[in-house]
Amino acid sequence: MRAPIRHVVVERDPAVLFAEPSVIVNRRAGGELVLESGIELPAPSSSLGARLEHWARVTPDAVFLAERGADGGWVELSYAESLRCVRSVAGWLLAHGASATRPLVVLSDNSVEHALLMLGAMHVGVPVSSISAAYSLMSRDHAKLRQQIALLAPGVIYAADGARYAAALNAVADLHDAHVVTGDGEGPRGAFPCAQLLAFAAGAGVDEAFAQVGPDSVAKLLFTSGSTATPKAVVNTQRMLCSNQAARARLWRFLETTPPVVVDWLPWSHTFGGNHNFNLVLCNGGALYLDAGRPTPQAFDQTLANLRDVKPTVYFNVPRGFDMLVAALQRDDALRDAFFARLQVIFYAAAALPQHLWSALDALAHASVGCTVPIVSGWGSTETAPLSADAHFVAHRAGVIGVPVPGTSLRLVPVADKYEIRVRGPNVMGGYLRNPGLTAEAFDDEGYYRIGDTVRFADPARPERGLLFEGRLAEDFKLSSGTWVRVGNLRLAAIDALKPIAQDVIVAGHERDEIGLLIVPNLAECRRLAHDLPADAPVAELLAHPALRAVVGDGLAKMRAAGGGSASHATRALLLEVPMSIDAGEITDKGYINQRRALELRAALVERLYDDDADTDAAVIPLGVAA
Repeated sequence: MRAPIRHVVVERDPAVLFAEPSVIVNRRAGGELVLESGIELPAPSSSLGARLEHWARVTPDAVFLAERGADGGWVELSYAESLRCVRSVAGWLLAHGASATRPLVVLSDNSVEHALLMLGAMHVGVPVSSISAAYSLMSRDHAKLRQQIALLAPGVIYAADGARYAAALNAVADLHDAHVVTGDGEGPRGAFPCAQLLAFAAGAGVDEAFAQVGPDSVAKLLFTSGSTATPKAVVNTQRMLCSNQAARARLWRFLETTPPVVVDWLPWSHTFGGNHNFNLVLCNGGALYLDAGRPTPQAFDQTLANLRDVKPTVYFNVPRGFDMLVAALQRDDALRDAFFARLQVIFYAAAALPQHLWSALDALAHASVGCTVPIVSGWGSTETAPLSADAHFVAHRAGVIGVPVPGTSLRLVPVADKYEIRVRGPNVMGGYLRNPGLTAEAFDDEGYYRIGDTVRFADPARPERGLLFEGRLAEDFKLSSGTWVRVGNLRLAAIDALKPIAQDVIVAGHERDEIGLLIVPNLAECRRLAHDLPADAPVAELLAHPALRAVVGDGLAKMRAAGGGSASHATRALLLEVPMSIDAGEITDKGYINQRRALELRAALVERLYDDDADTDAAVIPLGVAA
């Protein structure tokens, strides 16, 4: 069954889509800058629940949420139906002891049930914590999940499938006294079926509790991704979430006349999917089609089928997802034309987009609809709910994160040839849950949140052209010569040079003479290049194939030929056989690598990379091997 196609006016002119960027630059002694938006922040809603109630009144029959049913067709829920379910869930939660100090914890992936429980909790002032499903399903020791449950002290825990999540539920059973809810009622003794929550008779208590929810109410307890440190629980208030969406609506002017139609897989356990994307749809009366696919070889066909059906107006993804999408669009003109048919904006976040993917997306748009579809980005973190800077204009290259959003102030502190960026505003957290020490460390003497990222101006003479993301302070290092290596920039350059076989890279070379790379391989592309090997050839045999070594050798040579000195290119590389580990903290479930942690855990491989006899090591590929 095909999804019903909403009538939308397809407008792609940036002058119509976006507010004109405006930046106020305040200069301080020592080269420090403070940037503010020249656009006023509109008055935010008092709560997300107020937006749900608004659309249930104004467009009661419009589709809000949709997911694939058992027959493969879309099962859709209107705004009016969603509000009824949300009120029922809210009443059940209040009747079963959930409260501002006894949150709802969700262990599962995105689903309509997940959305209704999340909205039901927030509707009556019960914080919700959606925990990455990877910590339940991919982890072997459940250590992070146990840490998180112990910190949260939940009143209710939900898992979509009692059998599938049984190991995780059992692993934390000694840490809580919460009611357990599962989609089917299976699971620990006494587990409630979610259908009971959705059928609960909401009484006057729901209205009374909803009336007490306001900007200072805690909406979510959202864990950081763990890409640079142990995940921390960020207290997200309604003010943070609603001010973010007020800024977004002011900058994306088309939202007022074109409710967004979104196909999205990004997990609600992260701020990109759960705050930016989900709330964008809710606050602007849009339709969210839940994508059960993933940017993995096993699940990406589902994403492609969903894109064919729905034809989104706005599309969100992370670089890993765009990597797979571009390859699919280049192979299939019909898919390409369906994807771009109604598309107004492409938005990437979570990591910088390699330039070759940016260029490929632009070329595909021109081939399909004859013009550029704006490719934009923004910048922020879990602590900023997330939007703090936004590129609401057509940039001329990847990596531009934009200018401060309305209501938000950016403090730029000089660090060598770039700036450390800090943020203050209504979108910024008050602190981490039950962690005053880390909270104090997170802010500077003026109350700016120290996110740990660095930037520079795309055009110093024209600040309205935005800031360029330059990487994370914690990842940069010096060579033995004292030269700084900017890991963020080098990583992107390496991925571009090593396409298509590099899914990501880990940059090594701290206090050494030269830079080396540990390459996370794109195994599907590696097998395509090594086509003479059996499809089930062991990974070690695959990665030793001469065709792959030639690509890496050529890539290293291209980086050196681009110039820039020893800090701008690697002299050797090694393709990794063992995948990145979520349990060990090397990678998040969105695919972002913790460079320092990966280098620590793979120290033996780094030593092998720099061994004096590396050129005789069949696994290490030296510069110029394919020259």
